[in-house]
Amino acid sequence: MTLTVYGIKNCDTMKRTFAWLQDQGVDYGFHDYKRAGIDEARLRTWTQQVGWQTLLNTRGTTWRGLTETERAEIDETKALTLMAAHPSLIKRPVVERSGRIWVGFDPEVLARAIRL
Repeated sequence: MTLTVYGIKNCDTMKRTFAWLQDQGVDYGFHDYKRAGIDEARLRTWTQQVGWQTLLNTRGTTWRGLTETERAEIDETKALTLMAAHPSLIKRPVVERSGRIWVGFDPEVLARAIRL
């Protein structure tokens, strides 16, 4: 089954992920959700697996650039809407294989994903 990596091409974490996958000889597809977008249905599927809190990047400049109103009283519905509108709010990378996802760059976790 194909491994798909979701993220933003120029992100440093993504560059480390790409390099690690290439060093392991792993073939993968890439979906740049900043350029191609990401639909709310896929985000909903992901949150069912890992929770919206895991997916939402509250440490980056995109989060800090939101208004106080946008950041206030965040819940799953609001988080999904914000991530669909601002894909940079999604933590990177999201790795998908065989219907499962892994979030963030962790070589040990990625090694489990590629052995699936």
